[in-house]
Amino acid sequence: LEDISLRASKLLKKVSLIACEDTRITGKLLKSISISNKLISFHEYSSKERLDFLISKLKNGDSIALVSDAGTPLISDPGNHLVREAKNNNLDVICIPGPCAAIAALVSSGLDCCQFTFFGFIPKSSKERKDTLKRIFENPITSIIYESPKRIIKLLNELKDLCGRERDIVVMKEITKRYEQHFGFKIDDVIKKIEGIELKGEFTLIISGNKPITKKGELKEEYLKNDLKELIKAGLSHSAAANYLSGKSGLSKNKIYKLILDNDLKYKNK
Repeated sequence: LEDISLRASKLLKKVSLIACEDTRITGKLLKSISISNKLISFHEYSSKERLDFLISKLKNGDSIALVSDAGTPLISDPGNHLVREAKNNNLDVICIPGPCAAIAALVSSGLDCCQFTFFGFIPKSSKERKDTLKRIFENPITSIIYESPKRIIKLLNELKDLCGRERDIVVMKEITKRYEQHFGFKIDDVIKKIEGIELKGEFTLIISGNKPITKKGELKEEYLKNDLKELIKAGLSHSAAANYLSGKSGLSKNKIYKLILDNDLKYKNK
């Protein structure tokens, strides 16, 4: 609650109406800053009639503030329909900067902040999830992910299997709240620590960008593992896959073949 700015407080007091996900939660916010104003619920399940009503109010000269339950509106929160419709009707939309877990986590992670990709919550369905995780694995710049306490351990193990142990990762729990905690940089240590705490509140993950080539000019082991999986899954023999990746990676065929044998349970050619 204390992250509310002076500018935001003034605006919430002046507007004609405040649209919010949950009037009870926004009511607590207004009470904490001694403001009384009209509230109307507007969330992802709101009807088209509610959207049309808010647009008509704006057209008639009223001003509306859009507030989310936590963090900056529209960042993994509903509200984009209202903003888009307002823009379609040539109505002005301004943003009052406020808390955002993705940015707060990024700048305090110690990882590269110059370029990043925000993935939000990872899809649950197997194909979409696999595709998104592959994009994160291949992403050459910093990745930001949100995850719930119910699925954080599963996600970390998926990232460990996909990205290997070398990529830096920082996991943060309950950003901006009383029990904020940070865990990093090696994924084995992060998993061990996360398994030992109470899993409450949402998690934000910051993952370093992937640099596929080592200083020696060789393809990194994590890339080799993923290529091996795909080649063997496509029907190549262990020997043929090793021979192909030897030419691609700069590593000897024997070293790649040993990598196959060391991970044989994962790469069995069925």
